[in-house]
Formats: sequence, structure tokens, C-alpha cells
Amino acid sequence: HPAAQRTMIYVIELGMVVVAMLLAFSFPNVGSRWFEAIERTLGKLAEKPRLAVAVTGLMALAARAALLPILPIPNPAFHDEFCYLLAADTFADGRLANPSHPMWIHFETHYVLWHPAYASMFPPAQGLIMAFGQAVLGHPFWGVWLSLGLMCAALTWMLQGWVPPKWALLGGLLAVIRLATFSYWANSYWGGAVAATGGALMFGALPRLKRSLCVIDALLLGLGLAVLANSRPYEGLVISLPVFAALIAWILGKKPPSFRTVFRRLVLPAGLLLIGVAIFMGYNSWRVTGSPWRMGHQFYNATHLANPYFLWQTARPVPTDHHDVTQDFYKTIELPYWRRIHTPAGLLRLEGTRVIELWTFYLLPLFTLPLLLAIATLPYGFTWRQISPDTRFLLLTVGFGLAGYAFEVYFNPHYVAPGTCLVYALVLIAMRNVRNWHWCERYVGLTITRAVPLIAGVLLMLCALWGPLRPPWQSELWTWCSPGASNLMSDRARILAQLQQEPGMHLVIVRYSATHQLGLDWVYNRADIDASKVVWARDMGRDQNRELLKYFQGRRIWLAEPDLMPARLSVYPAE
Repeated sequence: HPAAQRTMIYVIELGMVVVAMLLAFSFPNVGSRWFEAIERTLGKLAEKPRLAVAVTGLMALAARAALLPILPIPNPAFHDEFCYLLAADTFADGRLANPSHPMWIHFETHYVLWHPAYASMFPPAQGLIMAFGQAVLGHPFWGVWLSLGLMCAALTWMLQGWVPPKWALLGGLLAVIRLATFSYWANSYWGGAVAATGGALMFGALPRLKRSLCVIDALLLGLGLAVLANSRPYEGLVISLPVFAALIAWILGKKPPSFRTVFRRLVLPAGLLLIGVAIFMGYNSWRVTGSPWRMGHQFYNATHLANPYFLWQTARPVPTDHHDVTQDFYKTIELPYWRRIHTPAGLLRLEGTRVIELWTFYLLPLFTLPLLLAIATLPYGFTWRQISPDTRFLLLTVGFGLAGYAFEVYFNPHYVAPGTCLVYALVLIAMRNVRNWHWCERYVGLTITRAVPLIAGVLLMLCALWGPLRPPWQSELWTWCSPGASNLMSDRARILAQLQQEPGMHLVIVRYSATHQLGLDWVYNRADIDASKVVWARDMGRDQNRELLKYFQGRRIWLAEPDLMPARLSVYPAE
């Protein structure tokens, strides 16, 4: 059972951490020659920073490609994934939005705008990288695949600005194992890697700019901000404010660079890039919503959703939809959730669950170990001022980000992806401090820090041999070994593949039962609906279906019933 397998993985990881601790205290020199040989080899690679960045990026691509036999190209399962695929299909066709379809009522579904244009509500960054994969490599998944390599490369580059080269390389390799293989970032269309790349570029540029103002670093800072604004706008804004504060404090500090130097090498290049990005964002919003000042998700939230995005906002009346299945989704899931989190107990549970979700995805026992040991081994009387300025900045930024994210109504680990590099930086700083820890003249810390990447690699091999561990719907927390839930929609994918092999063009009318599980929808279409081989539409009753059949005359008409076991596809009953 998937839940039992995942619990076993937790137990195995915790057991390995405990064994590593026992070995470190009992046999601190175990495997020293082997570890020293590996460290020398990686140390030589780390001395070439650009090569190290390229190697980690390529290793992420190779690792995910090697897992294709057991983790094939995923099928979309959730509303968000279908909408990102719509964005990718739209961009791959050379458009930012599509004209509204005359039969749009039959296709109305979650997170898709139909007026003034047919488009995904989400920011464009994830859709753009997936569009590249679709247009150049033949499938949007390859855009997700490329984003994994870019993320691990950018994270290694960022770490090179905060920790010594060999530690930065180690951080990049750990990211390959924990983020680019079995995580849902690598096995769904939800995203995560794109926003993490933007955060890594921004935080990697900061220390380099403070050391030496360079136009390239300024452009990378601007690029990171642009990626965040077009992937996770709110979370990117929250996490970027400490960066702006640090730059301003440095410019106004005791030994500031000249205003002319700052303007020519920082403000001008980054500003010009961001102005161009702002123009693109305004134009994209205008194409999607009809206003350059209103993004797609803002427009959709105001016109289609009852619950706002933030806790301080007020819920609106349930919108009137044309379909019971979408109306019921808001009445039975969204609004009760909103009321629940606005009670003291509900709010406490929301924030507690958020912390647990962050821990299960980003840390778990393996990364928690060096953090706890770094705190436990601090000397008596240690004060905040004795922490290095860089580490203080990272800790304060993480705290500021968590405080900002606490006001969001909804949460998933990829929401806070912009701060991924901060987690890895703090884990590596903790490992550096623990490495020099002695106990009774034994190199306990050295053995423990060597065990962290070893355990990570062994766990990866176990998951590769054990097979993918898929979480049941809404019953599991995401972890580094949660590939996704594409199996939930295997019936839709099976039917779609079947119809793709049939001759001619097809129209599938989807009929749900009274026991349909809200949140699992089949009615999603490609950007060019009329040119699609398979079109999915809602069953609106025989009279209203008639106009749809008339519009798509010449197509083979099918009836899909997802709630049967198994889901059934049959010829649509004749008049």
C-alpha cells in the first residue's frame, strides 16, 4: 500500500540517521580512505566553478532520464497541471491567449478563463518552459525536465557565493537527489523548479554584487526577479524584499561604491531588463484579461472564486456557474475550508500543517540532523552576534519569508520554491560547523557530515529499486520521494490514448454521477479546440448537448462516464 510504503521510507531514513550517529560515536574513522578519495575527486571538480555548475545541471537531467522506465512521462491529474499544459500549448502555437470559443459553456472548467480570452489563469513562466519542451523536443514534459537541470545548476551557482566551492558542489548534488528524481517537481506539471531557479539566481547574485559590481551579476539578479514575478509573484516578492534591503544597506554603508558605479553596473542593466519584463507582463495580462494591470489569476479569483488568496481578505458569495460540479466544488470544499481556518483552532491547525509540510518536503530526518547538531554543539554563552553576517542574513530571510507565507490561504511546497536555495545554504553551513566537532578526541562531526550524502544516495537507490511511491489523493504530505498522482487520472489518459489511435475526429461528452469526487475533472482541452483530434465537453442534458453536436457535426461522438469502475467510454446514444 502506498501509505505503508511511504511510512517505511520514513522509518528507513530515520533508522539510517540513527545508525550514522551510533557509528560516528563508536567507529568515527569507518570508511575514511574511501571518503577521502571521493572528496579529493570532487574537490578538484569544485575548483572549477563553471564546470561544477554544468556537471550538476547535467546530472539532474541524466538522473531523471534514467528513471523513465519506472517513472514515465506523467499524465496530468490536478486542475493546476491541466492549466499549465493549456498555457504551454498556447505559447507553443505562438500566442499568449486564444479567442473565446462559441461553445465555451460546454468546456467551462477550473482555473481556465473564457472571457475576454481563452487562457490559463497562471503566470507564464512555467508554461513558457513547457512550451519550449513541446515545440522543440515534442512534449511539454521535456520542458519540466530541462527546468530540473537549470534549477540544480542555478542552485550550485548560488551556493558558490555563500559557501566554499566543495560545499556548493555537495549542495548541488544533494538537490539532484532530493528534488530532481522522485519529487513531484520532477514528475508533474505543477512546477517548483522554475521558481527555485529564479530564487537561486537572485540570491546568488547578491554576494557577488557586494564583492564586485559586475554587469553580468546585475543582469542575473534582474533575471531571477523576472522569473519569480512570472512564476510565484507573491512569494517571490516576499523573499526578494530582504535582498533589496541588503543591497540598499550596502550602498549606504560605511564604504559604499560611488553612485555612478552603482547606476552604471547595477541599476541600469537590471532596471532595463526589468522594464522589458514589465512591458511583457503588461502585454500578456492585456491579452489574457483585457487590462495590463490585472493578471490572470487576479481576474479569475475576482470573477470565479469564493475564497480569496489571503487570510485578511473577505470571502465572496459563491459564484454562479453553469455546471453543478464546479458549483458544488466551491460549496462543499472551498467555503467550508475557508470557514474552518477562520476559527482559532482551524488557524492553528493550518499553520501547524504548513510547518509539517515544509519539513516533510525540504528536510525530513536527514537534513534535520545537521541543523540540530549545529545548534546542540554551540559553545556555552554563544550569542546572536557571534553568528557570521551571511548566516544571520539567511536566517532572517527565512524567518521573514515564513512570516509572509503564513498569510496565504492555500499552501503546497512548490509555493515557497523561491526560497529553496536558502534551505540548502543553511543545511550546508550547519554541516560545515558540525564537521569540525570533536567528542572525546574523536572526529564525530566528520563522520556524520560524510554520512548525509551517503544516506541520500542509498535512499535514492532504494526508491529506484522499490518503485515509485504515489500518494493517495489528499491523504499524504509531499516528500522528496512523492512522484505525483498521475495514476489518479489513468482512466482519462487511457481513453485519450485510445481515441488518438482511432481514425477521424472525436467529441467526448463527460457525464459525472452524483457520487463524483469533486476536484478530479476530465474536461480540459488544448489551445485550439476546433483543431484538436479529441475534444472534451460537459454533459448538459440532451437539449443543450444538441447545439454542441450540431457545431461538431462530422466528429464521432462518445460518452465518458468517469465514476464507473473502471471508467467507461461508449458511443453517445443517438437521438
